[in-house]
This record gives sequence, C-alpha cells and structure tokens, in this order.
Amino acid sequence: MEKTISKFQIQDLLPIGMTLVVLGIALAYGLMVMGDVQDDMTSNSAEYNATSDAIEGVAELPAKLPTIATVVVAAVIIGILVTYLAARFMR
Repeated sequence: MEKTISKFQIQDLLPIGMTLVVLGIALAYGLMVMGDVQDDMTSNSAEYNATSDAIEGVAELPAKLPTIATVVVAAVIIGILVTYLAARFMR
C-alpha cells in the first residue's frame, strides 16, 4: 500500500476567502440596486410589493454569511486535524 503525504498551506484558503468577499460585495450591490428599483415604483402597487418581498428574500443570505464562513473555517480545521492525525497514527 502506497502512502501519500497531504500538505495544507495557507494559500489553499485564499480561493475560499475570495469567494466569500465577492459574494458579500455582489449581495450588497444587488440589494442596493433592488432598493433603487423599489424607489422607482409607486407605493402600494403589486410591483412595489414584489420588490419588497425580493429584497427581504435576498437580504436573508448576507445575514447568514458569518455562519457560512464559520462552517467553512471549521471544515478546513477539521480536515487539517483529521489528515494530521491519520498520518500520525496510521504509520
């Protein structure tokens, strides 16, 4: 059975971090655009209500972004620990 050595480096986390940053920026600008569109609608119309509901729905994801980031970081740390312990005790 051939043994392989797995190595983790800090730059392996860069794509995950950049994805979270880009997602946050895209959601912030998207919500800003949706707010501008809502301002163009007449109040109490179906279009105004639809944009209100859309803004509420889209605003839920940025609220969950810290939890998503925590889960990603925890998964990476658990992966590193499992790999380290498996390499140490499977020799």
